Amino acid sequence: MSLPHAILTALLEKPSSGLELTRRFDKSIGFFWPATHQQIYRELGRLEASGHIRALQPSGPVRGQKKEYEVLSEGRAELARWTAEGDAPRAVREPLLLRLRAAAVVGTDGLAAELQRHLTLHRAQLDDYLEIERHDFPVEAADGENRLQHAVLRAGIGLEAFWVQWLAETIEALPSDRP
Repeated sequence: MSLPHAILTALLEKPSSGLELTRRFDKSIGFFWPATHQQIYRELGRLEASGHIRALQPSGPVRGQKKEYEVLSEGRAELARWTAEGDAPRAVREPLLLRLRAAAVVGTDGLAAELQRHLTLHRAQLDDYLEIERHDFPVEAADGENRLQHAVLRAGIGLEAFWVQWLAETIEALPSDRP
């Protein structure tokens, strides 16, 4: 998994300028493969230098016009190769879980507030995902071309629903500070 492959995917969906690409990342791919704008621009330069993408010829005056990129056949082949490649699942590396384990040893002072903060954030993210699903994947279009994109969104919804449920249960299970 890598940023170059995420960028190739986004550019194959729609040729874009760096600015458009960063905005699209913020609203889609960035939910599960985040990247800063600087990382995206740096990677665009590498992908262009490697022959995977190219800047389209501007249709008007060059000065002040955004450079728009498209994927070349070498980039499409690299993405197809990477997509078919096997990859082992990655271990979960979540600092909150480590904090909870540590709290079992040193005490739970302040833990409830942190868990509540996470619960609030995960509820908000779940609401965002559900709104995206409602807007972009209506029931009447369930058999459309975007089934795989919807599957990615459903994974996000499932993960956020898990975190909301788990956090609520964990907050409820915290030892009471009352004597």
